[in-house]
Amino acid sequence: MAPGKVDLPHRVEISDSPDDGPRVKDLVGPKEAFIGGPVAYSRQVEEQGTSRQPPASYPNYLPSWDPSTKLPPLQPFVHYEHGKDADPSFNNLFAGNAKVADLTASTGSEVDGVQLADLTESGKDELALFVAKRRVVVFHNQNFASLPIPAALEYASYFGRLHIHPTSGAPVGHPEVHLVHRGADDTSANDLLEKRTNSITWHSDVTYEAQPPGTTFLYLLDGPTAGGDTLFSNQVEAYNRFSEGFKERLHGLKALHSGIEQAQNSKLRGSIVRREPVTSVHPLVRTHPATGEKALFVNPQFTRYIIGYKQDESDHLLKFLYDHIALGQDFQVRVKWAPGDVVVWDNRVTAHSATLDWHNGQRRHLARLTPQAEPPFETTFGIAKSAEN
Repeated sequence: MAPGKVDLPHRVEISDSPDDGPRVKDLVGPKEAFIGGPVAYSRQVEEQGTSRQPPASYPNYLPSWDPSTKLPPLQPFVHYEHGKDADPSFNNLFAGNAKVADLTASTGSEVDGVQLADLTESGKDELALFVAKRRVVVFHNQNFASLPIPAALEYASYFGRLHIHPTSGAPVGHPEVHLVHRGADDTSANDLLEKRTNSITWHSDVTYEAQPPGTTFLYLLDGPTAGGDTLFSNQVEAYNRFSEGFKERLHGLKALHSGIEQAQNSKLRGSIVRREPVTSVHPLVRTHPATGEKALFVNPQFTRYIIGYKQDESDHLLKFLYDHIALGQDFQVRVKWAPGDVVVWDNRVTAHSATLDWHNGQRRHLARLTPQAEPPFETTFGIAKSAEN
């Protein structure tokens, strides 16, 4: 089940707003509870296992945190959207014995009989478009985790410049891999539920960047036998549910997205900051370059306030939008992980949250490849295509 309404997180004062003078920014929510970090991490335990848990299935994907690694600020780049080149019949993507089933009527699909690693460039183009239209797609029985890491990175780089996360662990020598890792018998995340009634943190990835991700890949390495599912929200459908008058009210509004709190949180947890944190201003509603659809583009993890609004005005509107996302079970889908799964979603038209609901110390280990896309933009109000076009 999806969570109830979202409470605005606690805040700390700041004074680095680009336009509005001193404002407040929200503290990071429970997202980091799903990532153990260097303090809780034991490589020996992960490589050898424990009396209750087996060794890691993919030791080449175990995380490392090098505090000496300091990266320069990201520079703008021109993103090429391959979904624009796709054949909408998807004959190259779904050739042979492919089986496709919708997870819900509006959101999500699952696919058997397609090996992502074997797709031609035409197939990859169609993958980008199909994922943009279905928002999130689960590909079963993949060999992706068994590829050499450089080969997986080369594959994902077709879809955009690979993002290097500023605070997460990564395999040695491969900082482009963002690891979601909670080690064997590490139950420290349970402390979160001593303070909160649920673990849900809706977000789109790293929206504080000037060019947030587009087509995104997440694949399972190890997971609990039950639990640790990922929730996805269809942000196009979330936008489409609004009245025309409310859509017009949102048109032209922009919000500040911040990575400062994530960096502060990483330091407090004894982890790293590879790159100085940034803030970016994005439209509340963005247009997808391949489908022309408009999607709601705010999230309680990184969105801080609406430019030009007073604090109370901004909080009130953002709280309504966050609650709309959280309560929209009829435009959400829940992905239950299985060995060999690769989940591909379009970060521009979805939000997601992990679920912290297993408490037996089983390892949860996933790898994310995160191609960046274009700077978010919104087309003229009233101009938007549907997914059927």
